Amino acid sequence: MTARAVEPLSPDGLEARLRRIGAERYHSLHPFHRLLHGGKLDRGQVQAWALNRYVYQAGIPRKDAALIARIEDRALRREWVRRIHDHDGDATDEGGIARWLTLTDGLGLDRDYVRSTEGALPATVFAVEAYQHFVYQHTPLEGVASSLTELFAPPTHAERIAGLLEHYDFIDESLVAYFRRRLEQAPRDVGFALAYVRGHARTIEQQQAVLKALEFKTNVLWAQLDALYFAYVEPGLIPPGAFQPEGP
Repeated sequence: MTARAVEPLSPDGLEARLRRIGAERYHSLHPFHRLLHGGKLDRGQVQAWALNRYVYQAGIPRKDAALIARIEDRALRREWVRRIHDHDGDATDEGGIARWLTLTDGLGLDRDYVRSTEGALPATVFAVEAYQHFVYQHTPLEGVASSLTELFAPPTHAERIAGLLEHYDFIDESLVAYFRRRLEQAPRDVGFALAYVRGHARTIEQQQAVLKALEFKTNVLWAQLDALYFAYVEPGLIPPGAFQPEGP
């Protein structure tokens, strides 16, 4: 979508533009992920990744709760609340946050320390807060569109499962449960969200907004990996107060 567009895209045309954003900007392309999935990180660097990613995981249900609070459509609220249960858990499932803490436990990180987020990089915290503020400040349609990074997540989860199990002897099947569950949940969630955006982004302005929303979300994810790379790979400048790995 450009400023010179004179008519809205078709739903298929809009979806193609959304998918192009993922092909060009999704964080699967980031050098840090390539190191992680290729077995090129040491234990401390993997710990730093898991600890920082927890901040994002813990922020997702708060972001979704903020979105629900702005949605007037009861049917959409009922559909979206399932995402909170996916992460926070319910009577039948422990939830994604609990599964992520199983990962950090297995990596040797103290659970209370992880949950406190005291060791997280400042840029990680800022990125997650920026995402929450985006949802607070923009339309529900843009909030839904920002979730469409899930379009591109399943191949990355599958690659991550294979890479972690193959390359790191300190990771076993029990520690990749979060990613295996997301292989089921993400396609379900994104199918609904994509259909919603296709059906509701009808004007040029709405379509520009949803494309920008997805670009913003890819920036949120990319910025977190930029911070990890800078602090724990090259040049290795860990900010004061952030997690300090003990060594390989």
